[in-house]
Amino acid sequence: MNVHTPALGNSDPFDEATSIFADDVIGALAQHPKRLSPKYFYDAAGSELFEQITVLPEYYPTRTELGILRNRGAEIAAIIPKGAALVEFGAGATTKVRLLLQHCEFAAYVPVDISGDFLTQQAAGLRKDFPRLAVHPVTADFTAPFALPEEIRDLPKVGFFPGSTLGNFEPQEAAAFLRTAREILGRGAQMIIGVDLEKDERVLYDAYNDAAGVTARFNLNVLVRINRELGGNFDISAFNHRSIYNRDRHRIEMHLISRKAQTVRILGKSFSFRPGESIHTENSYKYSLDRFTALARETGWTVRNSWTDNAKMFSVHALTASD
Repeated sequence: MNVHTPALGNSDPFDEATSIFADDVIGALAQHPKRLSPKYFYDAAGSELFEQITVLPEYYPTRTELGILRNRGAEIAAIIPKGAALVEFGAGATTKVRLLLQHCEFAAYVPVDISGDFLTQQAAGLRKDFPRLAVHPVTADFTAPFALPEEIRDLPKVGFFPGSTLGNFEPQEAAAFLRTAREILGRGAQMIIGVDLEKDERVLYDAYNDAAGVTARFNLNVLVRINRELGGNFDISAFNHRSIYNRDRHRIEMHLISRKAQTVRILGKSFSFRPGESIHTENSYKYSLDRFTALARETGWTVRNSWTDNAKMFSVHALTASD
């Protein structure tokens, strides 16, 4: 499906990125059950809301991973070649990458993200604080193949994929991403990757249903974005945020639940909702150390080192591309 409807109030057609967004939204809402891709959470407002989530008392992944990177930084630096290029897949705020930059002697940093404006802002801050570091932002969907800057062609490559983002992929998508990352980074590459671990279900529930309601606003913001960019008429107050843990599939599921029977229109298409009907917006898979090691092996990587916090809430892994 290709949507090339003119934007509201403008005689110009949608740009390519907005047309892809429109195609994806209309196709996903036509499915049964209805879905939306979590990659569309991250407009400027969504990125800011996510940064608020990372400092919530219930949300353990960010502070736990930061603790691992801070406490184990010297060990990570010992296995990374000096003068390498660091390629961060899905670069957001620079808090985590700064820890690596403080410990490791990188020659270049390549942040890759779909949100170009946010990427440019963060890159400017890094150039100021690390004046000897060459920073080459790449605006791209990091889940698909993209070209690395020519300036780093001859440098050793180290991928960086922090957070629990790998868990947002379906198992086959996670495998595809790891294979694609290996191809992009090339022969002999390394990868530093964060992976959330299985744990007590109450801890997981609280992390995705915070008392302040920030995660709910983050989830609902995708509907705000559809209204703004695609001329949708979602009544935001007619949907509730819900996160549950699916024990059988080892994942948190995030949903938007229709509070009533209603019909929503987007670009001339109508989508009907029953009371209680869900839009499934995100999964967050939790791994055991053994299951992640097996996934890495199947996708052309060898786990060289693994680190966890004392409570084994979160893990950071150093991977090496297999020959």
